[in-house]
Amino acid sequence: MAKRISLREYQEGVVARLKTAAAAEHVDAHLGVRIGDSNWLLDLADVAEVMPVPPISGVPLAYHWFRGVANVRGNLVSVSDISAFFGGQNLTQTAAARLMLLHSRHILHSAVLVDRMLGLKHLADMQPDTEAEPHAWAQATFRDANGQRWQTLDVARLAADPHFLQAGVN
Repeated sequence: MAKRISLREYQEGVVARLKTAAAAEHVDAHLGVRIGDSNWLLDLADVAEVMPVPPISGVPLAYHWFRGVANVRGNLVSVSDISAFFGGQNLTQTAAARLMLLHSRHILHSAVLVDRMLGLKHLADMQPDTEAEPHAWAQATFRDANGQRWQTLDVARLAADPHFLQAGVN
């Protein structure tokens, strides 16, 4: 009888294989996402999991960008609308929207909402964009072969930011 595997185990296996392949080939693979009207790149090591958006319970007296908490396999996870946190529009939740759980080495039980996943992107296929003014949360800015702008999100800096950590309005 075939071994049954949970969706979570399957996703973790895919991420582990991608990380192993990227390390073995020295390919700088990043996860491409859409946040508001911008394209962003996240290091695979900064993302624990990506999933469809589960039901989110709101929290009173929180900033507008803090959506609340969600139950992810029995754990309460704080959910932030990263576009609104950046000062943009609140995410309009569609079927393409995703919840990205940030890796626990940065912050425990925390996730951000993104508009959509754009797949794996390789920095080797892009050129540094030194003329563009980078976003406050970007480490670097690149242009792909089509001229689209991509910014790398500094997850460690985001997870350590006092404003991001203090979701409640005083």
